[in-house]
Formats: sequence, C-alpha cells, structure tokens
Amino acid sequence: MVSDRRAAFIQAYRNLNLFPLSEADEIEQFQVKYGQKVLRTLRDAIIASETNGKLIFTGHRGCGKSTLLVQLADQMRDEGFYIARFSIADMVEMSDVNHINILYAIALKLLSQATKRQMPIPEGTKNALVNWFTQTKSREYTDQLKQELGIGVDFYGLFSGKLQKEGAFREIIRETYERRVSELSKQIDHIAATIQTTTGKEVLVIIDDLDKLDLDVVRPIFQDNIKALFSPEIRVVFTIPVAVIRDPQLVATLESDSKIIMLPVTKFYRREDVRQETATPIEADVETLQHLLEKRIPDELIEPEIKQQIVLLSGGVLRELVRIGQECCRICMSEIDPELENQLVKINADILQEAVKSLRNQFARTLGGNLYELLKTTYENLAPPNAKSGEFLELLHSLYVLEYENDDLWYDLHPLVTDILRRRQLI
Repeated sequence: MVSDRRAAFIQAYRNLNLFPLSEADEIEQFQVKYGQKVLRTLRDAIIASETNGKLIFTGHRGCGKSTLLVQLADQMRDEGFYIARFSIADMVEMSDVNHINILYAIALKLLSQATKRQMPIPEGTKNALVNWFTQTKSREYTDQLKQELGIGVDFYGLFSGKLQKEGAFREIIRETYERRVSELSKQIDHIAATIQTTTGKEVLVIIDDLDKLDLDVVRPIFQDNIKALFSPEIRVVFTIPVAVIRDPQLVATLESDSKIIMLPVTKFYRREDVRQETATPIEADVETLQHLLEKRIPDELIEPEIKQQIVLLSGGVLRELVRIGQECCRICMSEIDPELENQLVKINADILQEAVKSLRNQFARTLGGNLYELLKTTYENLAPPNAKSGEFLELLHSLYVLEYENDDLWYDLHPLVTDILRRRQLI
C-alpha cells in the first residue's frame, strides 16, 4: 500500500516532469510568466517576416524554449496562422537527423495534419500527394510502400513510423532526394499552398528539439546544407543548440537568410557581483523560478528555506531546477517506510545535500581530467580562453558551462560543476 506521504511525493515528481506544458489543464495549473519578452520578440518577428521567413530560436538545453514554443503556437493561431508544430524527436531517430529527413518530416506533418483535420482538399490532389510519398529511388522499395499502404492503413502512422524507426527507410529517402532537394521543397510548397487556399491562413511550421541534437549531427545541417533546409517558401521556426552559434562563419550564414533569437538563461547575479561572497541574488529572477517550484511541490513537502537553495543550484536553467527537485522527491520516497504510519518526511537540508551529491557525481563521471583546467580558467575569468574551441562548445552544450547576458556576454560554471572544482581544491 502506498502511503499518503509517498503518494504526495510521487505526484510532485510527476508535476515536475510536465515540460513543456501543452494541455489546457496543465497550463492553467502550472504555468508561470517566464520569458515573455522573448515570446513577444518571436511573435513580432514572425508577423514582420516575409512569407518565406526563417527564424532560429536558440538557448541552453532545458532553459524553457519548448514551453515558449507551445505558447507561441497558440498566439500565432490567434493571429490567424495555420500552425504545424512538432518535435523532431517524434519524427526522426535523433542520431540520424539530416536536412533531407527534416524537410520530409515537414511535408509529412503538413499533409497528415490537414488530413486529420478533415480539410476539404480535393481528393485528386490528396491522392497525388500521398502517391508522391511512395516514390523512391528504388522501384522495389516503391512497390513495397504501395503494398503496405493498403486500404484503411493510416497513411501518417505508416510513414512517420518508418521515418522514426527504420534506418533503411531513412537511407532510401536520403538517396532519393540528396540530389533532388528542390523537388522535396516544391512538394512542401504545394502542400502549404493547398492548405492556405483551403483555410485562407498562412502556414507556420515550428520544429522543436533540434537543439538537443549532438553537435556533430547538427553542424552539417546548418553549415553544409542551410540553403536546402531554408528552400521551402514558408515560414519556419527552427531550434538550434546554443553552442552552434559560436561559429562566426555559421552565424553570418544564418543571419543572411534568417533571424536568430535567443532565450537567455535566468541570471541570479550581475557579472560584477557574482564572485562576491556577500552578493544578493536578483530577487525577481529567483522568485520566478521559486514560484515554478512551488506550483509543483506542495509547501508541506519542503522546508521553506530549501526552495531558494534549489533555485540557486539550478544556475537559472529550468531543466536543472526540475532535475534537482525530482531527485529530492525520489530520495524522500525512498526514505518512507511502507510499514510505518505518519512519517512526515520532507525535503530538508539533508535531503538536498544527498540530491546534490547524486547529481554532482553525474557531472563528474563524464568529465575528463583534461577539462578541469579549462573549467578553472572559465570560472576565474568568467570567460574561456577560446569560446570557439571544440572542448568549450561541448561543455556549453552539455550545461557544464552556462552563458549569461548583461550588456556583455559572460560565462560561469553550473553550480554543481563549481562544487566539483571546489572539492578538488582547484578554486
């Protein structure tokens, strides 16, 4: 039997896992005002852009981009746009993403969404588009697809399942379109034009989770194939890892064909104060993240002074706030003896210390010894020796190092990584 206290911690753990907020009841219960200025910037940039405008949305992994993109989709629907929003992780195996299957996923999502919403697309047009999806470089594979696409088969389920799970399908798509990207782009434009004619609304595609790709996967997409990726004549919002925009050549390419908008990490200290022992955290920023925590962990499960400590240990990254909160809930669950009643276990200093130890060790396990000097230099100077080095970009991508904005950019270590260096007596 699950005790009431343990059930409460299980629910708090689940509450913390609700990112991004997408359902109406979740939004009503858990949403806090966060990143609203950036959200307005995104909305205004889309409205002001040409019909083929491309937007790059970046920021540290876990800093709240997905939640803002859900809000952006809702606001743009209110502005009269037809929205197709999806996570690339739901469409393509993340280790095998390239510019071709991103474009293929856009085409697939647009057509399937239009079909599911029962848009009055002429049957001949719809059949021609569905038939196009079955055409590959290999006649044998084309015949196989046509055979699988039998009567009553869910078109979207079949093709999205293959794109997600079958490496052979992704390879045949790549082989089919690597020299015919323009054809793929034209089909996207054709589907979008059909939707616009039917609904009277301009199409906006929002692709989430591209920022979670490994850097060696994402660089060729946005370096070598950017023209192909941007070729459809529709508005698209792409996410991208923050580390990628440290390459001046790539940034110049992106800015010539798109607008880059960044969601900065919430900062708790001004740059000039961050190393002062008596520095006072920026109250409004701390309160925002503390409010988020309070909406998910009931007061009776956590000691009041621990809330701010968890917030500060997150470094201002929402996902890290969630990780620390969930680890505290997990430890509390394990502390509750199912044979005993009335156990008033709560998140206190000892529980937080245990959670910090666990998460700190997760950082330490993957940290090579040759990186400690780079981390130490970054900590001491609030900047790395070379912000474009591969080692530093990996640390930035993996949240060992966090980027902050005042009038200038500056860098600091994740608080748990700072703790590792202190324990090694490096700082």
